Amino acid sequence: MAAPSLTNIHHYSPTVSDVEASAAWYERILGLARVPAPFPHWGDEEGGHAVVLAHPAGFLVGLHHHEAHIDGSFDERKTGLDHIAFGVASRADLDAWTAWLDESGVPHSGVQDLNEPMPLSTVVFRDPDNIQLELFYADL
Repeated sequence: MAAPSLTNIHHYSPTVSDVEASAAWYERILGLARVPAPFPHWGDEEGGHAVVLAHPAGFLVGLHHHEAHIDGSFDERKTGLDHIAFGVASRADLDAWTAWLDESGVPHSGVQDLNEPMPLSTVVFRDPDNIQLELFYADL
């Protein structure tokens, strides 16, 4: 039996240390628009909420605030999320993104063109909580 089909990634939901500061950053840097009402945590409605941001391409980012937040910065070497990658339509879009990140004061890797394990191009940067974000292009 084959797995049922998927259409795309619907949303990405990191826990952040300052939900308002992160929301402002994601709005400014990624061009997301805030959904007006906060979303309660399913099964823990009193324990926090998420600020949800939408992108015109159809995906959402849900930034989670937990009342019982445990301080510390993100480290992809721990069990859990390693990174999230956003696709772009062309290699030239990565150059446009690096110019935008430079203008916005966001440190990044620059465009990395790789041939192994397959031809691809990527730009890596981090959000205010040090969560690794990636812009990705491959001509598949």
